[in-house]
Amino acid sequence: MGHAGSRLHPALGALGLCSRAAAVSRFGWGEVRGRQWAVLAGATLGYGLYYVCRLSLSVVKAPLVAAGVLTEAQVGLAGSALFFAYAAGKFANGVLADRLNLRLLLALGLVGSALVNLALGWAGGWLVFAGFAALWGLNGWLQSMGASACVVGITRWFEPRQRGTCYGLWSASHNLGEGLTFLLTSLVVATWGWRAGFIASAATGAFGVLLIWVLFRHKPVEASSAVPVAAAPAKTSGLLTPDQVRVLRNPLVWCIASASAAVYVTRYAVNSWGVFYFHHAKGYTLVEAGSLVAISSVCGVIGTIASGWLSDVVFHGDRVKPSVLFGLLNCASLALMLLVPQGPRFLDALSMVGFGLSIGSLVCLMGGLMAVDSVPRAAAGTALGLVGVASYVGAGTQDVLSGWLIGRGRLSGAGLPAYDFTSVRACWLAAALASVALTLLAWRMQRRQAQRSLGVKPSSARL
Repeated sequence: MGHAGSRLHPALGALGLCSRAAAVSRFGWGEVRGRQWAVLAGATLGYGLYYVCRLSLSVVKAPLVAAGVLTEAQVGLAGSALFFAYAAGKFANGVLADRLNLRLLLALGLVGSALVNLALGWAGGWLVFAGFAALWGLNGWLQSMGASACVVGITRWFEPRQRGTCYGLWSASHNLGEGLTFLLTSLVVATWGWRAGFIASAATGAFGVLLIWVLFRHKPVEASSAVPVAAAPAKTSGLLTPDQVRVLRNPLVWCIASASAAVYVTRYAVNSWGVFYFHHAKGYTLVEAGSLVAISSVCGVIGTIASGWLSDVVFHGDRVKPSVLFGLLNCASLALMLLVPQGPRFLDALSMVGFGLSIGSLVCLMGGLMAVDSVPRAAAGTALGLVGVASYVGAGTQDVLSGWLIGRGRLSGAGLPAYDFTSVRACWLAAALASVALTLLAWRMQRRQAQRSLGVKPSSARL
């Protein structure tokens, strides 16, 4: 994908490189490397703790329903409020990230998200559903500041030949945050209740703000007074620059966004409902169920780091082929989780290993890197924003639909509620298959565009 992208956009891909190359060349390379590692560490650790403040509701869903605070459908709607707000915010903040101070944007988003978690921990039980959902939706908008700032920062600090590996390292932040949530927050909730889960997430977010402020920097020229300020970008009379408009008109980016949306349906099916599913469908305790889902997060670290490196080195910059392979692994892992009845627990653990490896890789490759590689650096935030809108519309729709299907499948009886998960299983598996089909379509579109740029008739393109 990276090589095809550079062939498709020889002029666009060069935009913005000259000023950054000039700035970096006047650094000592040793200092640049040190600064780059600090920025990458700040983005990875800081954004990982963003996820703790985002996924806290996933861990407390069962206690909230058991305590009568919210119903299954209301929990789904509240969760979707975050995703829909995140989708809108990710595009808006993606555009802004191309223009604003990234360090401030990244820190402010996590400050606000931590405050929302703190408010829900203190007052969530007394809030009516509308108030709870409104606060959680606000959290979604604040969360959308994080990814845009991090990805644009990576594109500014690292050259294209380094970007796949560095993006893969940063994408491990998702799994870091998920692991902390499903292990530690689950333990806090099991010990002290759902309120403590929100409050502990807020404290973790506050620590993340400190890490961001110490480690992260806006761009290379900000890190050293010895480096002259780069030339200002070309002025534009409208809201969007010409590069950003070209991104929005690129059908390949839209296809990648649609494929990513299907991936995010499966991703948040497990992240949002995995603990609930294992608890009610297979009889695990909350801590056991959280530990199972945490396996996917740990394995996701391997998947994200390996996918960026593999796509750079083994597949020579092609992001599509590894996406197809990991998409098939995602389908197989979900089938093992959902279709194998309650029995040997190692099979559930194995399903989470495969799911973590595949989703970690797909989030890295399809959740942004494929699109970012296809556009000029000056419009990287816009491409990420477009993919983010589609991804989180998919995630939000999933949360609403899953909550409704699970609530409709509730079986009457005394004791622990029982559910018929047949419908929601079919929904999740269909999304996994759709992601593979859309990736194959993106592959075909990529080849057609590449052949057009070389003067070859598009009709000769084959998968």
